[in-house]
Amino acid sequence: MRPLHRGLFMAVVLLAPVAATVPTAAAVTGCASSVPYTAAHDGYDTYRIPAVVRTPDGGVLAFAEGRRDGAGDSGDIDVVVRRSGDGGCTWGPVDVVATGEGDTRGNPAPVVDPATGDVVLLTSYNSGRVSEAQIMRGEVTQAQGRRVFVQRSDDGGGSFSAPREITGQVKAPGWRWYATGPGHAVALTRGPYRGRLVVAANHSAAPPAGSADTGQEPRWYGAHALYSDDGGVSWRIGFVDDTYDGVDNANESSAAELPDGRVYFSARDQHGTGTGNRLDTYSPDGGESLARPYAVQHSLDDVPIVQGSVLQMPDGGPLLFSGPSVPTARQSMALWSSADDGLGFRRALTLSGQRAAYSDLVPLGRETVGILYETGVSGAYETIEFRRLSPGDLG
Repeated sequence: MRPLHRGLFMAVVLLAPVAATVPTAAAVTGCASSVPYTAAHDGYDTYRIPAVVRTPDGGVLAFAEGRRDGAGDSGDIDVVVRRSGDGGCTWGPVDVVATGEGDTRGNPAPVVDPATGDVVLLTSYNSGRVSEAQIMRGEVTQAQGRRVFVQRSDDGGGSFSAPREITGQVKAPGWRWYATGPGHAVALTRGPYRGRLVVAANHSAAPPAGSADTGQEPRWYGAHALYSDDGGVSWRIGFVDDTYDGVDNANESSAAELPDGRVYFSARDQHGTGTGNRLDTYSPDGGESLARPYAVQHSLDDVPIVQGSVLQMPDGGPLLFSGPSVPTARQSMALWSSADDGLGFRRALTLSGQRAAYSDLVPLGRETVGILYETGVSGAYETIEFRRLSPGDLG
């Protein structure tokens, strides 16, 4: 879920200072930084919702929503991609992966199937003439509401199959809102679930009969997982967070496989009554169930209400989290690092003090990570920037 009236909100929030105790990334040039998406270019008013994966041949695919007529979350929106063959230094043309044709295609959640090397992409859909609030209130038809699709590429992102609907496999009866990711999904690499594709997702539920709620209240948000054991051909619903008590309202989510095979899930807390804006939990069985309910991760209390990304570095490296670092504003993109599988995080790097919002992380090698994130000077949605970070950058 992305909050309504974001332009008005961001216009009145004052820039906050970057914490002096945390290192700030120095100005970068050349290959260390690039800008694959800039607002008002290539036929789109705004680019939002970044997602990124690295293909087996070393290519980097940067996905986004291309919003044609404005920055709003509904309308004529395509899923687009740009490909880099040099680790994110330069980018090919903007290609349309899923065409809105007046409707909304978005929430890209890409993953590489380890068995075939194919890129599997999940996206969400709704009519461009309805809003998230209308969907949550149950005021739309099934065809107009949120639906889920999968595509695949067997040529490293050069082309994709047409979207194939899987709504009936992954959306439970009674759910209204639905969102895949956004951000990269995860392919499990160890244990009994090796090869499984796991997508962190979220939904909203309908209030019970007789309730005074309309369904638009944040308490009706919940997180869930969907997974595939056949490379993305068929899908199942995994765990479902269905507390709906208003205390911890799990929303947009990201997942990472830990060195011991557990799956770590990090979620945006959408106006829960508990203190803090980030929630997390673990799955011991490849996303099928949770070891405990979602709970506030207080070491990330500097993160505002926003999507974030998690990535487990290889060879026993740290678990990383990316997100803005000012609790009251979408500003100052930063990286946090955990040496204890997500029990606690420390801020390792602040990329800049500019406006910043959604992000996604990708491994570029055994010790190098890339981050694709929304940022700008006057607003957070002016560009989507890509940065390459080395161990030295992460402290």
